[in-house]
Amino acid sequence: MLVSATALLGATLGTVSGVLTLCGLSLLCKSCKKGKLESGDEADPEKAKPSILHTLTQFSVHKCTEPIQPQASLKFPQIYRPKPSVTSQEVINYKEHGASNDTSAAELDTCNQATEREEVFSLPRQASADEIPCSSEQTGAMTTSSSILYPKLHFSISLHKESGELHINIVEAENISVEAGCEGYISGCVSVSEEQKHAHTAVHKLAVHVQWGEELVFALPMESTEDTDSLDGEVALSLHCCDRFSHNSTLGMMRFKLADVSMMLDADCWVDLQPPKQEVTSSTGELLLSLSYLPAANRLGVVVMKARGLQSDKLKDNIDLSVKLTLKHQNAKLKKKQTRRVKHKMNPVWNEMMMLELPSELLAKSSVDLEVLNLASPGTLLPLGRCMLGLQTSGTGLQHWKQMLDNPRKQIAMWHPLYT
Repeated sequence: MLVSATALLGATLGTVSGVLTLCGLSLLCKSCKKGKLESGDEADPEKAKPSILHTLTQFSVHKCTEPIQPQASLKFPQIYRPKPSVTSQEVINYKEHGASNDTSAAELDTCNQATEREEVFSLPRQASADEIPCSSEQTGAMTTSSSILYPKLHFSISLHKESGELHINIVEAENISVEAGCEGYISGCVSVSEEQKHAHTAVHKLAVHVQWGEELVFALPMESTEDTDSLDGEVALSLHCCDRFSHNSTLGMMRFKLADVSMMLDADCWVDLQPPKQEVTSSTGELLLSLSYLPAANRLGVVVMKARGLQSDKLKDNIDLSVKLTLKHQNAKLKKKQTRRVKHKMNPVWNEMMMLELPSELLAKSSVDLEVLNLASPGTLLPLGRCMLGLQTSGTGLQHWKQMLDNPRKQIAMWHPLYT
């Protein structure tokens, strides 16, 4: 019994010592392998594998409080000039030609350097007459009221006292802007002692420049030809146009007193023909409009704001008001628009904008016609009054259009009387 216990204890101790020996040997092997790997990494740092235990690289950040200015990356292109071509040895001296080439090349370099320094966001300065321009810039200017050319009439006056006749020699006319195929003539009217005498030239095909070379003869009272300074009368000359639809229109007219004939005798007279004035009639109300023109978009904006003082017998039964707008180019209708209807108000308010596409080169010959309508019954529109805006009109219509041309991209508002 004692022997068996001793044997069991010895076996147990032997097993425990064997296990501890094996653990010690395994730990020793692991430590040896780890030491070899660390020594290899130190010898060849390029082959060292990244590890999460490696220290992070420290970056130094410098703070700056100075503002950062944006710099344009685009530059103006360099502009090169063609060199003068040599056509013949006898014509051009080589020394002078070479010197001119050198100076032109130097000027070109300075021009290119100046161009390279300019950025896209800076406006180029205007070169003086002595400087050599780096580039030529062509821009299409919009039509303004000062650039409008009215028709001009060239005529002369002679007075025949023996026969008591006033002769007006119509020589020519310039700056006539009409559609192709239109014809026209010059008419004259002399008003003396509440009596009017008319005469006109032959009909010619209208163009920018038209030659007439005709005389208009008017008979005057014999006693008035002896003393022309005391004449009480008026002479009117008008340029008329008749299109292919037989629509007659007045392009321009001028007036002068008979008392001024003595100063105009045997002289070449050039006169600007002004648009005809509207007949003075009582207005049926007023319409407030606002105009603006956008040259970049070629759009005309018309704001129909409100009306006041509408007076008509057509408003007794029913009040249902609207405004119809018509855009015209000479005699052709380009666009029609109409506002909403406002009921039961004698001073209606619309505040509606209408955008119309109109190129800038057509502004001088275009006009806007606005008409106030009342819906008396279903399907029955009765006109109450109208107004026109354009360079061919007069009064507030002409004034408003000129202000719009002189102030592009701005809203210009004005009251316009309405006429039947």
